Amino acid sequence: MPRRVRLGRAALIAIAVVYVCALVAVPAAALLHGAFSEGLGPFFQVFARPDVRHALSMTALMVFSAVVVNTVFGTAIAWVLTRDRFRGRRLLNGLVDVPFAISPVIVGFVLLELFGRQGLFTPVTRALGVQIAFAWPGMALATTFVTLPFVVREVAPVLEEVGTEQEAAAHTLGASALVTFFRVTLPSIRWGLAYGITLTAARSIGEFGAVLIISGGIAGRTETATSFVYRALEDRDDLGAHAVAVVLAVASLALLGAMEMLKRWRAGSRQVEE
Repeated sequence: MPRRVRLGRAALIAIAVVYVCALVAVPAAALLHGAFSEGLGPFFQVFARPDVRHALSMTALMVFSAVVVNTVFGTAIAWVLTRDRFRGRRLLNGLVDVPFAISPVIVGFVLLELFGRQGLFTPVTRALGVQIAFAWPGMALATTFVTLPFVVREVAPVLEEVGTEQEAAAHTLGASALVTFFRVTLPSIRWGLAYGITLTAARSIGEFGAVLIISGGIAGRTETATSFVYRALEDRDDLGAHAVAVVLAVASLALLGAMEMLKRWRAGSRQVEE
């Protein structure tokens, strides 16, 4: 390899390493330093606080609800987009990506316009005795909306790839639609579905803007972990903010690691099948 090419590659590698370290490693080190600057004892004492435990449990609830709802409806949308041809299909396909294009803050504001005190649907929710804004249903709705595309965009290409031959064969043999889905389709899309679920969970953990606006960020009631970090910084509670931020970062990294493991398992299973 010519010396000029080798120097160019070395320079590109150095730029990549410095860039990643500046954006990821240095902030992560600063976060860990802030969390453990007073020792392990004060760090773990943060998680004995009722407001911290409630914020973390609320985040877990939001992640669970978004994953369940988007797994079911995201798979259904992916199925419709890949298996059916109907008028308005392109419009539906474009609408799926709207959460990527709109700021979460705007999503929270729109939800307030719909379900707030003077919201468009507030008379209906009042008649039903259901509170959406400043309660967990509104928070779950906001989290579900901003994470809608992940399952759809991971499952749809897999459905396109596997085609319809196996499903048609199952129908020919007398299998019902439900049996065909669970015995034929679901095993085929399991990896795409797993990626979509992982991305949905990771995005739900870090959601802030939409949830903060629709929930109001009331400590001990509608405050998620990200909202707690925001409030803690405003209250000069640096240790609490750093400790909870570390937990959120570790959870996201764990999901990232799980996704990489899934990719390895998928590659291994493909080699076995071939």
